[in-house]
Amino acid sequence: MSIIKEEFGVTKENDVVTKYTLENQNGMKVSLSDLGAVITNIFVPDKDGVFEDIALGYDNVAAYEVNGPAFGAVIGRVANRISNASFTLNGKTYTLDKNDATNCLHGGYFRYEHCMYQTECSEDETSSSVSFTRLSKDMEQGFPGNLTVTVTYTLNDANELMLEYYAVSDEDTVINLTNHCYFNIGRGGHKCKDVYQQDLQIFADEYTPVNEILVPTGEIRSVEGTALDFREPHKIGSRVGEPKPDESIVAGYDHNFVLREREEGEVAKAVRYCDETTGRVMEVFTDAKAMQLYASLGLDAPDGKEGMHYGEGSGVCFETHNYPNAVNTQTFPSAVLKAGEEYNKVVIFRFDVVR
Repeated sequence: MSIIKEEFGVTKENDVVTKYTLENQNGMKVSLSDLGAVITNIFVPDKDGVFEDIALGYDNVAAYEVNGPAFGAVIGRVANRISNASFTLNGKTYTLDKNDATNCLHGGYFRYEHCMYQTECSEDETSSSVSFTRLSKDMEQGFPGNLTVTVTYTLNDANELMLEYYAVSDEDTVINLTNHCYFNIGRGGHKCKDVYQQDLQIFADEYTPVNEILVPTGEIRSVEGTALDFREPHKIGSRVGEPKPDESIVAGYDHNFVLREREEGEVAKAVRYCDETTGRVMEVFTDAKAMQLYASLGLDAPDGKEGMHYGEGSGVCFETHNYPNAVNTQTFPSAVLKAGEEYNKVVIFRFDVVR
């Protein structure tokens, strides 16, 4: 195993940005940046042994300083939507940015991917890791408590990329961390036109319906008979089109799935994602309770890597996390992190090929 460090560029604030590339004995490579703790590249082979970059992103620091689509980003303090951009904790109401209709989305206008992280590297015979740490100060983004966040990326020789999230706060706060990497395992990797002809299976029997501004209503509904039924694998685009009221057809995917019940902290399979033309297979394992499937609905990014203009359907995100708007929905799992308690979550992206 090896870790290669190289200068990626310089921010507007004159911070030198470093790219860290992890490589295993199979030739798989993952590149990460200390600006935003983002995943910038993932090189995996196809069935013919051709390595391609399957992560959407940018070629330069200036683009990552903006990063509207949150390519490869760690999302915090609270991923997904908070209704009315506010919540009440311990009798006090906190007001956040309204950056998505009347909602706060992914923390507001100032986001974790805009921040520099401290780094620590480690490696042994079978794996290598980079840990990214930052202090989210009290009332940053409008959230209470000084929160120390560490995200550790580990690549091993089983072609597994593991993300471990750790956080602790000096006051009661709310938290819901995730990663927003966009994947495309088709021919050309990130340059493949879209993911609609790729196969997806999600190990979830239920989802959380939303209102017109994509906030969960509080209901938990079966996927049966809807375009959200991925219990058996099928093409991602096979139920995309003119949306129907019964959700048998949807305009695209930006939906939260309730993952099958497991013991607290148990890591279980959530996703199997495959492409017939390349033979690439990606599986997602997590201890999270839910996962947002986002298949680039409304994406329009003209300045992507290698001159790419990423559009709708160009990639797919598997955002493992707590239910959206959990802080305002009593029937959802709690999003509260008590002072001094540790927040620990994990997701594993496993890559393979079928020949």
